[in-house]
Amino acid sequence: MTAAKMVAEARGSLGMSGRPNTITREYASRHGDEFLRASWCDMAITYWARHSGNAGAVLPGGDRAYTVWHAQDFQKAGSWHSGTTASVDQAKPGDIVFYDWGATNSVGAIDHVGVVEKVLGGGRLQTIEANTDDAVKRRVRASGVIAGYGRPAYDDWTENMVKNLPTLARGATGEDVQTVQGLLLARSHSEVSINGMFDATTEAAVKAVQRWGRVDDDGIVGPLTWPVLLRV
Repeated sequence: MTAAKMVAEARGSLGMSGRPNTITREYASRHGDEFLRASWCDMAITYWARHSGNAGAVLPGGDRAYTVWHAQDFQKAGSWHSGTTASVDQAKPGDIVFYDWGATNSVGAIDHVGVVEKVLGGGRLQTIEANTDDAVKRRVRASGVIAGYGRPAYDDWTENMVKNLPTLARGATGEDVQTVQGLLLARSHSEVSINGMFDATTEAAVKAVQRWGRVDDDGIVGPLTWPVLLRV
């Protein structure tokens, strides 16, 4: 699973237009004919993810046609980033970017989605989007309409990312612990609360995930455990 393959798949759809089309037909074949002529921006993300071998990274909650649910999937996975200018400038090609035309930055108000092709700086992104004028096109979007973006757990990013991640154990506190707890919730450990405290409940859930991932179940989130957690 790589970001480069995701972006390449999206580029391959540039110029597609009208409904029904290849993307809506494939989605409808799995989920019903009502999707043949429905809004298809997130169906395209699903299509590109599945055809590039990135479904596990880009679709943490499974196939999506509804942008709000897709953004919430990234929130649950602990991989959601806000739409502020500073945050947008930290985006990467392959990130999944969500828009709110009302500029409220509310996940519940998200209207549209695309994939980042290039980060331009100054809170601007070059993206590839479907269902923009009923076609797949490149767009340049600014942070004012970006509600946020999800960062898929691509394999190439995971390898580089874990080198800079902290080692966490019982007693640790802070945002990194919240990230761990979000990833545990994404793995159906509903007993965990996102409270930023590496408590006994968090430790027990970490050990369970470690056993599933076939690494030492010592309850410590380090270089061997982060990749297991990020494989959501």
